[in-house]
Amino acid sequence: MSVRVRRIYEPPEPDDGLRVLVDRLWPRGLAKDAAHVDEWPKGLTPSGELRTWYHAGEGSYEEFRRRYEAELDAPEAAELIDGLRKSAREGSVTLLTASKNPDRSHASVLAELLKG
Repeated sequence: MSVRVRRIYEPPEPDDGLRVLVDRLWPRGLAKDAAHVDEWPKGLTPSGELRTWYHAGEGSYEEFRRRYEAELDAPEAAELIDGLRKSAREGSVTLLTASKNPDRSHASVLAELLKG
């Protein structure tokens, strides 16, 4: 199973496979045709409330992770996760985010859930 996380502002690479945007909002300053996004499942993105809370610096990454994982237990998100797992078994999946620190973002949490 191949799942990785990349910033959406990086140019696409041949081994990206399925390119999935996992941000709720479209990245600033990026034209849709330049992004080469295959899927944009908004049901996998953190809620606006959680995103605002985390970016305001009110809590730790560990607490954000716990809350986001709880959101991903919702039926719609679980179904989307199952679909991405299936895609990852068939080929590479690249989760795309505009986050400046993808390793401490929702994208890395999602990648670990997909792998695990």
